[in-house]
Amino acid sequence: MSQPGFSTRILAAASDLSAAEWDGCAGLSNPFTRHAFMVALENSGSATARTGWQPAHVVVENRDGIAGILPAWLKSHSQGEYVFDHNWADAFERAGGRYYPKLQLSVPFTPASGPRLLARNEAAAAALIEAAEGITEANTLSSAHATFLTSEDRARFAAAGWLMRSGEQFHWFNDGYGAFGDFLAALSSPKRKNIRKERARAVEGLEIVHLRGADILESHWDAFWEFYQNTGYRKWGRPYLTRPFFSEVGRTMGDQVLLMLALRHGRPIAGALNFIGGDCLYGRYWGCTEEVPFLHFELCYYQAIDWAIAHRLPRVEAGAQGPHKLARGYRAVETISAHYIPNASFRDAVGDFVKREAAMVAADIEALDMATPFRKSVT
Repeated sequence: MSQPGFSTRILAAASDLSAAEWDGCAGLSNPFTRHAFMVALENSGSATARTGWQPAHVVVENRDGIAGILPAWLKSHSQGEYVFDHNWADAFERAGGRYYPKLQLSVPFTPASGPRLLARNEAAAAALIEAAEGITEANTLSSAHATFLTSEDRARFAAAGWLMRSGEQFHWFNDGYGAFGDFLAALSSPKRKNIRKERARAVEGLEIVHLRGADILESHWDAFWEFYQNTGYRKWGRPYLTRPFFSEVGRTMGDQVLLMLALRHGRPIAGALNFIGGDCLYGRYWGCTEEVPFLHFELCYYQAIDWAIAHRLPRVEAGAQGPHKLARGYRAVETISAHYIPNASFRDAVGDFVKREAAMVAADIEALDMATPFRKSVT
């Protein structure tokens, strides 16, 4: 490493560090980079070598102790990342290379922007990037990928010469609303009426409950697990997370867990799992055992907006994809990932692709911004 004063080691598990050591770098504001979340992924068997997510967390240290942590995984596939590089893998292997394993710098199964360089200072952040490059080259890996970056980390990876790739998500922003009605008032009349109708139909005969911390019982997790299984098998072929994961995050970080359930005669028929950050409510998983019109929108979008307004959170991130969120008051935003590719010819080809892709993403976001449901006088 060219960064002076740092040594590097690789952890086979997040639990090789204490919560105090890990969170001393990560902080507690982002729920997904907390020690408790990482340990839950690994201890539950959700993110392990067997599932194609072999932990290889990078730690840099100096004379004062741990200066930075980079959550990292050796990946044997490209599932559960939400920044799709299957075509890159196919092209690299058709040219005679071996794409997997690759180095993934992310939070498994979590398409939410957040810090990746959990560094105490800029020197430690630079040391983490150099360590990731060194690991990639020393082990003849095809590439390293840092996904869903914050603006701060984006600047750091870009300065290091990594390829930057644009993506698109839909986020809701709290423009100082005091209540859900204030948000509705900012929308055009037809959109406002449509949302009111959807909300009324969604909850007919149902009770919506919000549960946090010790109020979430194992019976609640059992019900939600069934919802998650149904969604997982329909969308991905098999669910990514195991049943023990949910119990563990509920036990170890219940203060940042918000489970919303729809009850019919006291029995859960649908649920949405959210995580609470310092400045954002993150919607993560949804499922149901009874199809109810508009209930998905109610639990995943409108209830999240309601909760964010009540708790004065600036925004809601409702996960990957979903242009249908636009009509519910969510706005298209750019997401950024960074990619390190040692092979020069492959890097040039990918670099050309991401430049063209970025232009298309920017044009799409601009067009979607013109199609928001907000009254033109307030956009």
